[in-house]
Amino acid sequence: MQVILLERVEKLGLIGDVVTVKDGFARNFLLPRGKALRANEANKKKFEANRAQIEAENAKRREAAQKDSKGLEGKSVVLIRQASNTGQLYGSVSARDLADALEADGATVSKNQIVLDRPIKALGVYDVRVALHSEVAVVVKVNIARSPEEADLQAQGVDINAQFFEREAAGFTEAYDPNAEPGEIGREEPAEGEAEEA
Repeated sequence: MQVILLERVEKLGLIGDVVTVKDGFARNFLLPRGKALRANEANKKKFEANRAQIEAENAKRREAAQKDSKGLEGKSVVLIRQASNTGQLYGSVSARDLADALEADGATVSKNQIVLDRPIKALGVYDVRVALHSEVAVVVKVNIARSPEEADLQAQGVDINAQFFEREAAGFTEAYDPNAEPGEIGREEPAEGEAEEA
């Protein structure tokens, strides 16, 4: 299906471009959201007549998004979640969770503006892209930890999971008796006080 773009669409084109897209993409995304018009003669004439107005509205929205981006620039959000010892979350962090956290921090962001390839399912520090406008995007740091103390360590660059496994390996020691027979349970030597009582 051929459509006329009413705003810049990433990896597709700029305002006024006539592009060919799959029918489902046009019907389910571009047309309902007002990002494009079907490319027929009536719509081409309508677009050319209103081109200056469409470009002016787009410029206005872009300027507003650039003002909002200054408040988000370099922002960092901490989310406390429950997780297993290996760092896997019990659940996941979605775009809605991030939008709520950013709003609590004073930013005005909707969940549709947060670009996540997939939900976050492990502890760590992530760079998340926030697309305020088709031409304005900001990267926000998201720190997901089990406690505020872990979040501080992660912010300093400490890998919590690696540190946990080092502690586990260092804490486990097995009593080894080279003279023991196979299958025999090792016996601890009695302490000096116990030997005197016997």
